[in-house]
Amino acid sequence: MMSLALLLAACSIFDKDDGDIQGSAEKLYADAKADMASGGWQNAIKLLERVEGRAGGTLLAQQAQLDLAYANWKAGEKAAALSTLDRFIKLNPSSPGLDYALYLRGLVNFNDNIGFLAALSNQKLSERDQQAARDAYQSFKQLVEQFPESKYTPDAKLRMDYTVNALADYEVHVARYYLRRGAYIAAANRAQQAVTTYPQTPAIEEALYIMGRAYDKLGLAELRDDADRVLKGNFPNSRFLIDGNARPDDKRWWQLW
Repeated sequence: MMSLALLLAACSIFDKDDGDIQGSAEKLYADAKADMASGGWQNAIKLLERVEGRAGGTLLAQQAQLDLAYANWKAGEKAAALSTLDRFIKLNPSSPGLDYALYLRGLVNFNDNIGFLAALSNQKLSERDQQAARDAYQSFKQLVEQFPESKYTPDAKLRMDYTVNALADYEVHVARYYLRRGAYIAAANRAQQAVTTYPQTPAIEEALYIMGRAYDKLGLAELRDDADRVLKGNFPNSRFLIDGNARPDDKRWWQLW
């Protein structure tokens, strides 16, 4: 996977001098970049906001806007970063920095969900919102489709795969949570949602098993047998099978997590 150092070391996307830009705006921008290089995000934000205002309508203003989004993100101001990027994307559909804007918008949302599976045990699973992960996926998807040759596209593709797998894992984690607590209808529904929405992900193996066990508890033998048949057909060596039959949902299974 391409390193995030790509962002940290990225040069300006605009190399062309613009005669309409006043020296004061250029000086402010240079100072802002120096602050960014040293981690002075808050001061850089103030300077970049001033640059954007003074250099309105120029390429420097566009570059300052992108740097402003990045600085806000690094300063922990996710909402401000996303607002700036949304504004940039809307107002500059033909900008040479549009691919970077899409990539950065994806990163802001993507990193908001890094490690979310590890944190699930400390939250009510049914209340965890994964909208940020979905938004990240959509930004990366737009980048890949609009700019297949962009230098950011290979990394975006990898992050799309990770995000889809993570979202599928989340659905299965919630389904398991419900099954353990005897909420069998909810467990079956969440497992079914994982199978339907993310059919090509590794998490589907467990989703099918959970469906079978939930339907069994509900006395829905036909649906149980359907789920078990699909599990055996697609995962003949599944850890959820014993001698070709779906294993019972005993304590040994729960101890796997």
